[in-house]
Amino acid sequence: MTTARDDRFCHHLAQCATTAAEVAGKVIAGYYRQPVENSDKDDASPVTLADRQAEDIIRAHIASAFPAHGIIGEEYGSENPDAEYVWVIDPIDGTKAFLTGKPLFGTLIAVLQGGHPVVGVLHQPILGELWLGVDGAATTLNGKALRTSQRDTLGTAILATTSPTLFSAAQRTAFDAVARQTRFTEYGGDCYNYGLLAAGSVDLVIEHNLKFHDCAALLPIIAGAGGVMTGWDGRQLTATSFDGSVLAAANPALHGLAQAVLAGGL
Repeated sequence: MTTARDDRFCHHLAQCATTAAEVAGKVIAGYYRQPVENSDKDDASPVTLADRQAEDIIRAHIASAFPAHGIIGEEYGSENPDAEYVWVIDPIDGTKAFLTGKPLFGTLIAVLQGGHPVVGVLHQPILGELWLGVDGAATTLNGKALRTSQRDTLGTAILATTSPTLFSAAQRTAFDAVARQTRFTEYGGDCYNYGLLAAGSVDLVIEHNLKFHDCAALLPIIAGAGGVMTGWDGRQLTATSFDGSVLAAANPALHGLAQAVLAGGL
């Protein structure tokens, strides 16, 4: 059971994460739909000056507030990753969307305690939207509590994924087996899809070949809105157990149905 002291500290962590995301968002917004220095990383994914500057700002904010905490960031790696509290940063999740002027990217900041995500922030600076998930509390969007949809059959569910190119041939077969049974599938969206799931607009998100920084902040956001988010095999998503697969669903019944179809398609 969470103590009052823990609640206060989680609130303090959430405030810090929110402020860091909003400050970084001002920098990101300044580069939006403007020529910006960018290049490809070793995995062929793009990175921009905005990504790097945003992570710099977030890291500095965390280090000032919590100097003993660890930090794992997409652009600048790990510092003190064995600390009790570790922050996981993806400064711009959806850099391709950012580069093409689509407001479907976001800044992701998670706080792990003993490897368990206790705070998650998803910030979309162009639309001015901030999702906040705190362990044991209701997820909010700009301060308003959210609830996932109650659609609990595949035939009524709206499915989202970032891109079919992220799947191997076998993974694509399994994904398509689910997609054929859903109402329709929407492509694109990156982390924004999970915010839409928490808000009740999307019912399923299925992805593969992700990194832990792509999803750490989303775990408390989905859980706090009533959803379920695991690997394709149902395993809990942690930094040590993550295999790159994500199955997020609006409710346990829908999650079970989708997981069974994925398993049968592999």
